[in-house]
Amino acid sequence: MRLRHIEVFQAIIDTGSISGAARQLNVSQPNVSRVLGHAEQQLGFTLFERRSQGMIPTLEAQRLIPEIRELYSRLQAISTLTERLRRGEGQRVRVGAAHAFGQMILAPAMVEYRRQNGLVNVDLVTEHFSTLCQNLLEDRLDFALVFGQQIPAELVAEPLFHSSMVALLPLGMEASSPVTLEWLCQNNLLMMQKEDPLGHVLHRALRDKGLQPASSLSIKTYSVIADMVLAGGGVGIVDLFTGRRYAGQVRVVPVAQPLPFEVMLIGRRDRPQSHSTLQLKQVIRTRLWELARQSHYLQEQLPPDLL
Repeated sequence: MRLRHIEVFQAIIDTGSISGAARQLNVSQPNVSRVLGHAEQQLGFTLFERRSQGMIPTLEAQRLIPEIRELYSRLQAISTLTERLRRGEGQRVRVGAAHAFGQMILAPAMVEYRRQNGLVNVDLVTEHFSTLCQNLLEDRLDFALVFGQQIPAELVAEPLFHSSMVALLPLGMEASSPVTLEWLCQNNLLMMQKEDPLGHVLHRALRDKGLQPASSLSIKTYSVIADMVLAGGGVGIVDLFTGRRYAGQVRVVPVAQPLPFEVMLIGRRDRPQSHSTLQLKQVIRTRLWELARQSHYLQEQLPPDLL
């Protein structure tokens, strides 16, 4: 017997009639009769006798009833489980991110995701790139949101967008816009570390121009650079999202020389992703592009159809 045969058989047993089975299955009576006839043809014997009091199971059908009821209960359990999986009930998504994405991207994204998927458990950590990669390789994370750079062969990257870094200046500092790297170096440029994904871009640009900042201070966390600028400790270069976060507290201006960066999602190449994980990734993508569209610094980087 095929699955559809079993559904019709059980519906007739439950309701005692063709019409009742059709209502239970939300199909037409001819459809039920056709499936029942096909089942009986395939089996080579009759399953029901049609009497005035309704459909009466034959002796052969009565022997089938306990087995079919057991199978049907398993089918109902599978349907219940698939519905729970669809809602994400009992599932856990483990996401990591670079520190710069914490407040402007992940915090609102998590709020939206919890609103949509309240039954899904989410583990969220912010770490530096090397630690995030190691956690992915050791299967402690499902995916991570990072700035683009070389990743281990066991991981796969999904690029999201490209943009350019911005400069941070104290509110009272006078400067033309955009500012040059030469001007920034002359005004106490706070440096990113060379090993950092954005720091690598900045150090290469300075090296190509033969520039050397007066300060020897090297900072790993972008928000600390912004805090230093806010405290009057110099000027800085950061990613778009950190700049957006500190807008209003410091001056955020474009840099004359392009300092490109890429944002990407990374994960294990050999790990399939759950439905809940894919949903969370989509929420993060949406939040990322919403923030990008809000910033006039992206107007020269984005195609017209994305503005």
